[in-house]
Amino acid sequence: MFDPYKIIKHPIITEKSTLLEKENKYVFCVDSKANKNQIKKAIEEIYKVKVEKVFVINVPPKKRRYRFFIEGYKSGFKKAIVKLKEGEKIAIT
Repeated sequence: MFDPYKIIKHPIITEKSTLLEKENKYVFCVDSKANKNQIKKAIEEIYKVKVEKVFVINVPPKKRRYRFFIEGYKSGFKKAIVKLKEGEKIAIT
């Protein structure tokens, strides 16, 4: 069973990711078990565009301090940078 909406969680909108849009690259938070082929098929099916390349990054959990003495972790996630073919665009706002 292939559900593209379970593979692609949400787009990541930061200052750096908006600068990557000039290079025709878009950043998404994806399921931690998804591979590059699944991510490519999911983006093509959801947004109806052609994907040229997929870069995958595992963002590790980071240690954070709550109040004064309590320590915890900010959860890690998997991030995908998707490069589209020339002339293709995704409207992310």
